[in-house]
Amino acid sequence: MKEIKTDIFLGDSKEVLKTFEDNSVDLIFTSPPYADRRKQTYGGVKPEEYVDWFLPISKELLRVLKPTGTFILNIKEKAENGERSTYVLELILALRKQGWLWTEEFIWHKKNSYPGKWPNRFRDAWERLLQFNKDRNFNMYQDAVKVPIGDWAKERLRNLSETDKIRDNAKNGSGFGKNISNWLGKETVYPTNVLYFATECNNKNHPAAFPENLPEWFIKLFTQEKDVVLDPFAGSGTTLTVAQRINRNSIGIEILPEYVENIKEDIISKEFDLFTLDDGKAYS
Repeated sequence: MKEIKTDIFLGDSKEVLKTFEDNSVDLIFTSPPYADRRKQTYGGVKPEEYVDWFLPISKELLRVLKPTGTFILNIKEKAENGERSTYVLELILALRKQGWLWTEEFIWHKKNSYPGKWPNRFRDAWERLLQFNKDRNFNMYQDAVKVPIGDWAKERLRNLSETDKIRDNAKNGSGFGKNISNWLGKETVYPTNVLYFATECNNKNHPAAFPENLPEWFIKLFTQEKDVVLDPFAGSGTTLTVAQRINRNSIGIEILPEYVENIKEDIISKEFDLFTLDDGKAYS
C-alpha cells in the first residue's frame, strides 16, 4: 500500500478547520462559491457580505498553512446593475490586513469558453487564481511546470543584437534585466502567469467543477510527492483526485453530503489506496 492518503470531512470549513493542527498543510487550492452563485446548493453569499463570510475561514487557513506553503484562491467577480462588482478586490485587501501576503495573480484563460453578449459587455473567458503566502520564502518548484519553448524562438533568437547577449537593465527603470541569448538551444522555458486550460465539459454531478489540469499545475508548482494539499471547498473532489494521482496526500472539506458521497465513489472507482471520512473509518 502506498503512503498516500486522502481525508474527507463532511461539514462547514470554518468549524472543521479548527480541528486541524497548526502549520500542517503545504498547499491550499480551492474555489469557494462565488458571490450570489449556487444559491440552491451553498446559499449564495451576497457580494456585500462576502468578505465577512470568508475571513473566519481564511483565518483558520492562515493558521494551518505551513510558513513555506501557498494558498491559491480561484474566484471570479460578477457584474451587477451595469458595472463590475468590487467584492474580489475588497477580499484581497481584507486578506492582506489579516496577515496574508498577496504574492501573485494568475489568469485562467478558458480556451473553450463560448461567446456571449449583453447590452454593455461581453462574456468573461477568464478567472482569477490569487496566490497568497504567510512568508516571502515559500516552496516553489518552477522546473516542474516548464513548457515547450514555442514558435516565438524561431524568429526572436535568429538574429541577436549585442544587447540581447548581456543582462541589460530594463528600460522602465525596474532594475530587472534579461539576457535573451540564455534561451539559445533550450527546448523548454518557464510559463507566464496566464494559463490556457479548457473548462470541464462533464460536470461530475457538480455545477462548477474545474478541469483536472488546473489544480494539477499548481500542485506540481508548489508541492512535492507526499506533501499535503487541502481543498476546504472540495465540491466534486477534483483537487483530491489529482493529488492522489500524482502522489500527494490530500484533505477535502465539503458541506454537502451528496458531494462527499460522490467523492468517495470516485476515489473508490479509481482504485486509490486509502481514504478516510470524518467518522474515523478507513476505506480501501
